[in-house]
Amino acid sequence: MAERVIGVLGGMGPEATLAFFSWILKLTPAARDQDHLRVVIDSNPKIPDRTAALLHGGPSPVPALRQGIAGLRRAGADFVVIPCVSAHAFLEELREGAALPILSLFDVTAEAVRARHPAVRRVGLLATTGTIRVGRFQERLAREGLETLTPAGEDQELVMRTIYGVKAAAGEADRRPLRENARGVAGRLVAAGAEAVIAGCTEIPLVLKPEDLPVPLFDTLRLLAEAAVATAGRTPRAGVP
Repeated sequence: MAERVIGVLGGMGPEATLAFFSWILKLTPAARDQDHLRVVIDSNPKIPDRTAALLHGGPSPVPALRQGIAGLRRAGADFVVIPCVSAHAFLEELREGAALPILSLFDVTAEAVRARHPAVRRVGLLATTGTIRVGRFQERLAREGLETLTPAGEDQELVMRTIYGVKAAAGEADRRPLRENARGVAGRLVAAGAEAVIAGCTEIPLVLKPEDLPVPLFDTLRLLAEAAVATAGRTPRAGVP
C-alpha cells in the first residue's frame, strides 16, 4: 500500500500538538530521514475554545476546524487527525461534507482499552468538563462494555485548572503542582474502582505518566499517533517507552 500523508489539525493546545508529532516520529520505523512519513501540520491556536462553546455558548470552533481541514487537503494530506479530545465533541458535524476522512480519537481509545486490557470493566476519565457533559466519549467506551468513572465536584474543577495550567505553564517549576493535581485526582478514581485511567484531554499526558498510577494509563496522544502511523501505511514500532 502506498504511504498516505498525515494531516494534523492542531494548536489545541500547541504543546499537545508538539507532543503528538513527537510520538509520530518515535513510533515510525526509520533509519534515515526518507523513511519517515510525510506529515502536514496546521497548528492553529486561534480556533475558539471548545469547552467555552460546549458549556457557555461561546463561538463555535466548527468553521475554523472545517477551514483547517480544507487547508490540509490543499497541502496534500490524505486524512486528518485532531490531537484535541474536546474537539471530538464536534466530530459528527465536522465529518458532514468533510474534505478528508477524520480519525476518531474516541474510537481509537475505546478499542485500545478493550484490546489491550480485556479484563478491564471500569475506567477513570480525566477530561474537560465539556467532554464529560456532552458524554460522547463515555458512550463510545460503553459500546466496548466499559463503565466510566469521572471526577466529581471539586476534583473536576481541579482537572480543569490543571488543563489550563498546562497551557499556561512557562517551565518545569510551574508543572510540579499540576502533576500533583493530576496524580491526586487519578488516584481517587482508582480508589473508587477504576481499573484503568484514560488521559482524556491531550494536556493530561504532559503531566501524568504511567509510573504515577498502579493501574494502566491510556495516553490519548500516543494512541492517536499509533493510529495515524498505521493509517498512513506503516506498522508502529513496538516497545517504545
